[in-house]
Amino acid sequence: MSRLLTQSHCPQLKMVNRGKVRDIYDLGEHLLIVTSDRISAFDVIMDEGIPQKGYVLTQISKFWFEMMADLVPHHLISTEVSDFPAITHQYRDQLEGRSMLTRKAAPLPVECIVRGYVSGGGWKEYQQKGSICGIPLPAGLGESARLDAPIFTPSTKADLGAHDENISFDQAVEICGTQMAQQVRDTSLKIYQRAREYAAGKGIIIADTKFEFGLYNNQLLWIDEALTPDSSRFWPSDQYAPGRPQPSFDKQFLRDYLETLDWGKKAPAPPLPAEIVQKTSEKYLEALKQLTA
Repeated sequence: MSRLLTQSHCPQLKMVNRGKVRDIYDLGEHLLIVTSDRISAFDVIMDEGIPQKGYVLTQISKFWFEMMADLVPHHLISTEVSDFPAITHQYRDQLEGRSMLTRKAAPLPVECIVRGYVSGGGWKEYQQKGSICGIPLPAGLGESARLDAPIFTPSTKADLGAHDENISFDQAVEICGTQMAQQVRDTSLKIYQRAREYAAGKGIIIADTKFEFGLYNNQLLWIDEALTPDSSRFWPSDQYAPGRPQPSFDKQFLRDYLETLDWGKKAPAPPLPAEIVQKTSEKYLEALKQLTA
């Protein structure tokens, strides 16, 4: 497994973006995506890294990309440094286990969210309006209730430090066009349904997740990350009990801790105790172990 890496440093490569978690380098024909151990919550990057987090996110993404390849092509070429261009090999100690060589797709300007349970911001809206992202739902649902039919709730893609905004499907159509909006909606729901059924057999409930897609030679590709604890809510099914918040394998654990603090959910981030860092790392590793065992 890889050492703690909160920021990659590859001076002979052309960096094009350093996001909340990923450092992206332009290799000409391809992109190199390095998944760091940074962690963000409420769109604020914490000062502390989470050991093994980048490794977990990369390996889980590889697992799902390969499983879903018959539903939608993906951008992943390889996670093996030996397959990367020779210029990257000098940075092997930073790249091993946590990086992806990918096709260079043009990202669509919407994020594709699928919700299978009433949770998070969806629960707050449901309590107020009986809907999630404007989609009316049956009365009487409790927190963490399972939806009979998962719902597609797209959002805008905000710049670093800003918040994504939920939009209606009609707004997604205005942004992407009717055909593309329908294609990403249908594809997102198909991936989620298959993943939810698979994960259930591994003792994990995937409550919701976020997908990103891009265009490559006019073909739709699934890009970024795939059904990870960063982009999804993972709950242990043996502890599931509707009517309350659920224990989780994802960074909801960190969010729950941060909610106990008196801070404005803006940078600078509060310091994280060592036990919170360690417990968060353990949850990520457990998700990888359970899913891929």
